[in-house]
Amino acid sequence: MTETVNGVAFLALAFATIGGAVMMLATRNVVHAAFWLLEVLIATAGLYLLLSAEFLALVQVLVYAGSVTVLVIFTVMITLRRREDAVRPFEPGWGGAIMAALFGGSITFAIAQFTSKMPAGTFPEKTPDVAAFGEKLFTTWMVPFEIASLVLLVALVGAVWWSGGDGQ
Repeated sequence: MTETVNGVAFLALAFATIGGAVMMLATRNVVHAAFWLLEVLIATAGLYLLLSAEFLALVQVLVYAGSVTVLVIFTVMITLRRREDAVRPFEPGWGGAIMAALFGGSITFAIAQFTSKMPAGTFPEKTPDVAAFGEKLFTTWMVPFEIASLVLLVALVGAVWWSGGDGQ
């Protein structure tokens, strides 16, 4: 019974992720595209939960769904001067669709060729805990994350300054 529930939940989240990504690309309104991106990121966090990767799901919701999407929405709303600027023309590129199909086919072919030759994976003897990962994260990787957050802050301030212009 549990495997059936996990399978149904996986299918629902997978369709939500793919459907949201397609809608994000197909919508003509930039703000709506940002909200579809939010839906994709939250569905991806749900997939992480199904894989028992609670830490990744938490990071996905906090960093990507929370911070990055809010940053994108604020940046779009700050830089738009008129409501009509949010609507972009929808011109599907057939060349891009053909390239995407070729790329997807080549990836599928490569996976089919190399999965039969791969050795079986082994699990570690001891399951790593979140506390050890957090200690390693905050002692080794804290400075690069802080630098990245400062770069994002400077980019947002620069976008606000650039869109401010000459007082119009």
